Amino acid sequence: MPQIVQLPLIFASQLFWLVVVFGIIYFVIAKGMVPKIQSVVEDRDRKIADDLAAAQKAREQAETSEGVYRERIEAGRSEALKVAQEAKTKAALDTEKKLKAVDEKVGTRIAEAQARIRAAADQARLELEPVAAEAASELVTKLTGQKVSAKDAEPAVKAVLHG
Repeated sequence: MPQIVQLPLIFASQLFWLVVVFGIIYFVIAKGMVPKIQSVVEDRDRKIADDLAAAQKAREQAETSEGVYRERIEAGRSEALKVAQEAKTKAALDTEKKLKAVDEKVGTRIAEAQARIRAAADQARLELEPVAAEAASELVTKLTGQKVSAKDAEPAVKAVLHG
């Protein structure tokens, strides 16, 4: 094979050009591309660090806002409970006043009704006395055969009825 025979003759020149080409490629990559890649990576790392710092700051602000929000909610809840308790107390007092007024009206009506009942009972007793005296005189007449007038029987009936 003729290529193998020529190998020692062209080996040195191929090796030279190989080193030259790789050297050029190395310098182009090392001096041109690597700094750009490193700056992009550094910018990216810096951006990530800034974003993480901003996220941490936002988190702290959110926690602070949440604390303030919770305090406001608790204050509002306390105020609502206080207002509800005051309303309950006021309603209880109003109800108590209304119940007293109604109780007084009912008590007055009961007293009036009792007075009317007593008057009616007294009137009934007054009307009952002559009827009872007459019935007593008739009973005495039927039982004993003696005739007793209703006027004579009235004192006995009054004594029994009035105790």
